[in-house]
Amino acid sequence: MKQVVDCGLPPLAQPFSWAVKGQGQMLFTAHGPVLPDGRIDTGPIEDQARLTFANLRRAVEAAGGTMADVTQVLIYMTDVGDMKAIDAVYREFFEAPYPNRSSAAVAALVVPGMKLEIVAYAMV
Repeated sequence: MKQVVDCGLPPLAQPFSWAVKGQGQMLFTAHGPVLPDGRIDTGPIEDQARLTFANLRRAVEAAGGTMADVTQVLIYMTDVGDMKAIDAVYREFFEAPYPNRSSAAVAALVVPGMKLEIVAYAMV
């Protein structure tokens, strides 16, 4: 049975939940640079990354965990040249031992100007 985690982010127009706990301790969550009012930050990649990882932290904490509980992060970016900036922000949110991670450049994301989206799994 799954349980939707209320992480305090704005309601979605699309048919998905911000964070869902599966049976046991597994948390499934996906995030982008979503502002508290629901708008998407389309500014510099550092700002988008910081907001995206802050949203992830918010979801993990709402589920009763910490960023140390994140086991895997999948990063989708529209410009592979942004990886260095994303890595710098990533280090603000994670410490060694780091989660398993995969990063991929994609042609576009749903909102024009959105440069980053992540999927993360945690054991909380």
